[in-house]
Amino acid sequence: MKGEKISRRDFLKRTAVVVGGAVLAPVGLIVLAEETKRTATDQVVLGKTGLKLSRLGFGTGTNSGALHRGLGHEGFNRLLRYAYDHGITYIDTAQAYRTHEWVREAITGIPREKLFIQTKIWGVPENPLEVLDRFRKELGTDYFDSVLTHFATSKSWDEERKSLMDALEEAKQKKIIGAHGASFHSLPALARSAELDWMDVHLVRINPQGSGIDTPADQWNAESDASHVTAVVEQVKKIRQKRHGVIGMKIMGAGRFTDPADREKSIRFAMQPGLLDAIVIGFKSTAEIDEAIEHMNKALAASA
Repeated sequence: MKGEKISRRDFLKRTAVVVGGAVLAPVGLIVLAEETKRTATDQVVLGKTGLKLSRLGFGTGTNSGALHRGLGHEGFNRLLRYAYDHGITYIDTAQAYRTHEWVREAITGIPREKLFIQTKIWGVPENPLEVLDRFRKELGTDYFDSVLTHFATSKSWDEERKSLMDALEEAKQKKIIGAHGASFHSLPALARSAELDWMDVHLVRINPQGSGIDTPADQWNAESDASHVTAVVEQVKKIRQKRHGVIGMKIMGAGRFTDPADREKSIRFAMQPGLLDAIVIGFKSTAEIDEAIEHMNKALAASA
């Protein structure tokens, strides 16, 4: 009506129109909906590091790397490039997997700044900085986004690996690495990590079925089951309170989840709000990549 003053709320109501049965919402509301939609390939911030990686990562450590080496270079290159072309920019490797050179070949031509590369150092080498230099040559990179001390099981692992931790901090100050942390294979080791300010990144075994996850035993191959899941989640929550980065591994039970329902259940669990920053999966086929992205997108939409 002429001269009538209307509120912004009334204006929005009146300007929403129906065309062919479809409601055209105001542009601002459409943008807001897009901004809040979360997906498997979002670039997410890893804890308080400020570093970004895709929510879904490509792992190269299944069966200590044997699964991917078994694909042959051509098959591995094709699989990793497929993952990258579908938005997966986080690559997880390690000295123990013997896949550094494989990753280097597969990522040739991809701008380095587009990738988040995480590797791991086994044991306590005499000169860790020399080891990192060798790693950089093997992967053809000037720097690593994240480097972890690999396979922590002892509740006193930080005391046992202090020289390595000091070296990784030095490498971080020199900008050879962006962040440091550890991968865990026992609950005592994980619990100790929650107390350490040195930690930037925690790589944690987790799935709701309790298959191959951390246990109260101070050994990596202890029997695990669903009864241990709550204890792992409790430690992760303590870690998140410190705003450390948390990445979930063994999401597929180290390849044991052959039933699609188990895989979907595990991803749905991993995507619950506030639990993990990202997850890493050791894919062996493009179909597995497609499935994981689909399950993650559905789980993220359901938890929005």
